[in-house]
Amino acid sequence: MPENGSGFQSRSGAAAPRRPPPAPEPIAHDVLFEDEWLIAVDKRAGMVVHPTYRNWSGTLLNALLWRVPPGVEPRIVTRLDKDTSGVVLVALSADVHARVQRDGTAGSVRKEYLALVRGAPEPRRGSIDAPLARSAADRRRVVVDPAGQASRTVYDVVSTDGDVALVRCEPITGRTHQIRVHLASRGWPVLGDAVYGEPHDGLARQALHAWRVTLPHPMTRETLTIQAPVPADLRALVRDGDIPAVPPAAGDAR
Repeated sequence: MPENGSGFQSRSGAAAPRRPPPAPEPIAHDVLFEDEWLIAVDKRAGMVVHPTYRNWSGTLLNALLWRVPPGVEPRIVTRLDKDTSGVVLVALSADVHARVQRDGTAGSVRKEYLALVRGAPEPRRGSIDAPLARSAADRRRVVVDPAGQASRTVYDVVSTDGDVALVRCEPITGRTHQIRVHLASRGWPVLGDAVYGEPHDGLARQALHAWRVTLPHPMTRETLTIQAPVPADLRALVRDGDIPAVPPAAGDAR
């Protein structure tokens, strides 16, 4: 319980001090786009986006605080799991963050992912509509649950050899672990996903990459398309010719 607003009480009864605000840290990161309102970063797999009680240092937010001028508070718009790579969009003010969020609610922000999955999805193009909720047995997991939140993922198969497929996915809703759970629920788990599938000898993480984000610029309203190159660990598992350049957006199947 909070005590005098200064912290939380430990099991021994002593008040535990609050953590200080996240600190700037000189951490290498790849910038895909930057202006006075937005930054888009190509997050590497294994990096946590925002400080948590387990990872208070070494996060993407710590790196961004080092990059921006004093007084600017970066606000994460598109979060990714620790072991998912790709585009993370960051607003540089509360106003810009609110503008992008409004565009997202209106369906004007499109997020496309590339996933390597076990199996050969059929049909090759379609949508997965399955409500999602936290597992009652393990709150770290998400499961398909009729009482859960409505969730929809549009997908299309880019290539397949019958055993493994490269799939482009667009989450129409934005639930935790949505793509991973939806694909696994159809029998097509993401390679390397030890939570919803199984580990993969050639990967240290799940084969999911936030490949492209398209949105109206929050200030100029011009269409902004930001694309993150497919990282080497995923490229090693597919032929270069199978990786899309600028294909039709997955949402065209809606």
